[in-house]
Amino acid sequence: MRDWNQNYLDGFIPWDTDTPEPELVAFVGARHLKAGRALDIGCGTGTHALWLAAQGLDVVAIDVSPRAIECARAKASDASSARRVRFEVLDFLTSLPAGGPFDLVFDRGVFHVFDAAEDRARFAAHVAQCLAPSGHWVSLLGSTEGPPRSEGPPRRSVRDIAAAIEPVLEIDALHATRFGPQGPDAPAAWLCVSRPRAFPAQPSTLRE
Repeated sequence: MRDWNQNYLDGFIPWDTDTPEPELVAFVGARHLKAGRALDIGCGTGTHALWLAAQGLDVVAIDVSPRAIECARAKASDASSARRVRFEVLDFLTSLPAGGPFDLVFDRGVFHVFDAAEDRARFAAHVAQCLAPSGHWVSLLGSTEGPPRSEGPPRRSVRDIAAAIEPVLEIDALHATRFGPQGPDAPAAWLCVSRPRAFPAQPSTLRE
């Protein structure tokens, strides 16, 4: 299993950015989210959590890496929005954070790190437990599109995504994008937006 804390201790964190993810910015703007509760899973050094707090949301930001949370808290010491954020060391696969239900759950490149289908399903189930009835989960994850590469984010297929999410949440939108804000050469990604189900997932139709 990858030692994420060691990555932060070594300073090898190519996924961490000081600029908010454009897809998140666009989603928050389109939904006019000016209040409510947000959960940032795999918050890293706190960029997205602090940005969400600056928009007016109360944020719980979690990461499995103690060093990441230490860096996030240090970054927050200079941010006026820090009073709206609680940073916490937590493994989302094994524990649920306090402070919910959440109107927005966000992860940038966390859902896709799990190779086992049962782990991705558990992740989605935990998100479903955290969401408010009208809430949304916004996930940016590595895509199977684009040329071959030996580095960068893990690749997950649409089938992988649906198999994990569809049983517990309704997939509201799924479209191709790129990890931002790295420009046109950034790795291909999926943006998946899900919400709580009004009805249980129905079985696929079989015609006789």
